[in-house]
Amino acid sequence: MKPNLRIAQVERITLRVPFTPRTARWNALLVWKWQIVEVIRVTSDAGLVGYGETLPYYTWGRVSDEAMERVQGGNPADFLGDDSLGAGLQMALYDLVGKALEVPVHRLFNLPKVRDWCPIAWWNTKMGPEDLAEEARDAVAQGYIFHKFKTRPWIDVYAQVEAVSAVTPPHYRLDLDWNSMLLNAGNAVPVLQKLDQYERVSIYEGPIPQHDVEGLRELRRKVAHPIALHFGVPPFPTAVRHKVCDGFVIGGGVSQVLRQGTLAGEFAKPFWLQLVGVGLVTALAAHLGAVLPFAQWPTITCLNNYTDDLLTEPLTIQGGYLKVPDGPGLGVTVDEEALSRFRMEPPYDLPEPRHILSVVWPGGRVVHYASMRDQVWPDFLAGNHPVQEPGVRLEIWEDDGTPEWADLYARVQQGPVRSTRPD
Repeated sequence: MKPNLRIAQVERITLRVPFTPRTARWNALLVWKWQIVEVIRVTSDAGLVGYGETLPYYTWGRVSDEAMERVQGGNPADFLGDDSLGAGLQMALYDLVGKALEVPVHRLFNLPKVRDWCPIAWWNTKMGPEDLAEEARDAVAQGYIFHKFKTRPWIDVYAQVEAVSAVTPPHYRLDLDWNSMLLNAGNAVPVLQKLDQYERVSIYEGPIPQHDVEGLRELRRKVAHPIALHFGVPPFPTAVRHKVCDGFVIGGGVSQVLRQGTLAGEFAKPFWLQLVGVGLVTALAAHLGAVLPFAQWPTITCLNNYTDDLLTEPLTIQGGYLKVPDGPGLGVTVDEEALSRFRMEPPYDLPEPRHILSVVWPGGRVVHYASMRDQVWPDFLAGNHPVQEPGVRLEIWEDDGTPEWADLYARVQQGPVRSTRPD
């Protein structure tokens, strides 16, 4: 790299990258703003260009105007490892320096490469069994064998697993994420023990609140499959000393990921890398997974949710594994035409979709909601409903222009509405 390499320009490009049709319907319930993708383009005085990517509504660190100004005119190598820059800018600088040195990004981490192919998972939010099975069909067709999805007490998890099992080969593996929705060990043990019996079930993430050390210890004593927690809660020394989990979910900036991944490895704890985004994020995840020996569980990037990866050539995924790019920098080429096609005009925001969410239990009990975030989650986390009753389902009622929809929608704005219907 030339000693006088300097950053000449830093640009922020905001896009709206659509979800695939099937994922769009379910992502609209909570993560509709993940369609907004921010690309950072950094150009050096020598004409080299580095790219990075951020989901501004789901990121460990937004890229501020101050950070962009701070790096302007500097040597990009001076900023490597600085997590305070935010996701897209940090990534772009690694890409730029790798290109200047003509080495792949993983060589900049100062760790030996341990793998050329990294496990990667297909990801879905909470989703009805039929749609989830169709997602699994697509996953198999696109080279995936690992599939992580959100499990929720308002959707029958046993029906989800059975529907996916019916359309996938026996070696297909499911990782189930509750985000604490089973509430406590007393609820969780019978649910997880039943799921232990399904051939395709592999790992359980966050079945109960992560601070419940004794509850997690009891789960590990009584449940067959591994339990994963997000790194940091409870504090790592507590997690290891009290044996609350089998492995971790690790994400964040490059320095944080390398630090936490190394620490987990010292205690022989496998982990998922969770870096959510499109093609550039997925490439960075592969470079990190290439040098972290215990990044043995499938990486989560949610790449499969998008209609476009923003790259001229797709990343290679075969047999559930992602090939680590070996070209300079991130080793991928950004599709400039896609950046123009998906470019978004300000304000960079999307309104919450209007819908009525109806949770229906066997026997005809129904509760209607207007918002997943503000109503469904708080109601279930408060323990007001069964945690995983077989036969439960979620119905989504879009605005159909009828007086009945308008009347119920006005009522659920004030809070959940209970009703009954014939079973």
